[in-house]
Amino acid sequence: MRILIFTLLLLLGWLQYRLWVGEGSLAEVHALKADIARQTQELTQLRARNQALAAEVADLKSGNEALEERARMDLGMIKPGEVFLQVIEGQSATPNPAPRPEANPGSAAAPKPEAKAEAKPGSKLGPRPGSKP
Repeated sequence: MRILIFTLLLLLGWLQYRLWVGEGSLAEVHALKADIARQTQELTQLRARNQALAAEVADLKSGNEALEERARMDLGMIKPGEVFLQVIEGQSATPNPAPRPEANPGSAAAPKPEAKAEAKPGSKLGPRPGSKP
């Protein structure tokens, strides 16, 4: 009798372990259901995207309006006689601020002279056309 009770307790413990922790446990089933829900949502989004792409393909095959719209948006093409205007947003309309004075106002730095490139004798560079020597 004691052996039977001990065997039944071991069997009950093993079944409880499998129910809560082992393979096919409640936690694993819950994780699999969440994964199925996520994949179902992703599948729905992909089906909607495929329908939109199929409709776009049908439009491109059927008429010139969709083709013209695609050429205008993606390639920046315009019809002859049209004027292209590009609006750039996000830049401020205020001019650049004045340059800041140097840290030491008493020392006025002289502007640096610009270097002029002149042709040296024997070099391959000659004077620019139309310039005075």
